[in-house]
Amino acid sequence: MLQPHLVVGSAFTIGDSLFTLFTFALLLVLIRIFAWKPLMNVMKEREEHIASEIDSAEESRSQAEKLLDEQREVLKQARVEAQTMIENAKQLGEKEREEIVKQARSESERLKEEAKNEIVREKEEAISALREQVGSLSVLIASKVIEKNLDEKAQNDIIQDYIERLGDEK
Repeated sequence: MLQPHLVVGSAFTIGDSLFTLFTFALLLVLIRIFAWKPLMNVMKEREEHIASEIDSAEESRSQAEKLLDEQREVLKQARVEAQTMIENAKQLGEKEREEIVKQARSESERLKEEAKNEIVREKEEAISALREQVGSLSVLIASKVIEKNLDEKAQNDIIQDYIERLGDEK
C-alpha cells in the first residue's frame, strides 16, 4: 500500500507544481501590469525630479559663481577708483599747498616792497625836514653871528648849542 500512495503523491506534486508555476507566472504578469509599470513610472519620475534638481542646483551654483566674479570685479574697480580719487586728492592738495605758498611769498614780497617804499618815503621826509631845520638854524645862526659879531670860539659854541637843540627836537 505504500506504493500506490507514492504514485498518487507524485502526481499531486507535479500538478501542484504546474499550478504553482502557472499561478506564479500569472502573478508576475499581473504584478508587471499593475505594480511594476506604475512603480517604474514613479521611479522614473523621481529620477527625472532628482536630475532636474541637480541641474537646477548646478545652474544656481554657476549663477552664484558668475555673480561672485562680477562682485569681485566691481570691488576691484571700486578699489581702483578709490585709489585714483586718493591720488587726485593728494595732487589737488599739493597744488593748493603750492598755490598758498606762492600767494604767501607774493604777499610777503608785496609787504616787503611796501615797507621799503615806506622807509624811503619816511627817509626822504626826514631829510626834507632836516634840511628845513638846518636851513632855518643856519639863518638863525647867521643872524646871531652878525648881531653879536663874536669870535670863532663863541660862534662854535652857538653852533653846538643849536645842533643839540636839533637833536632834542627829533
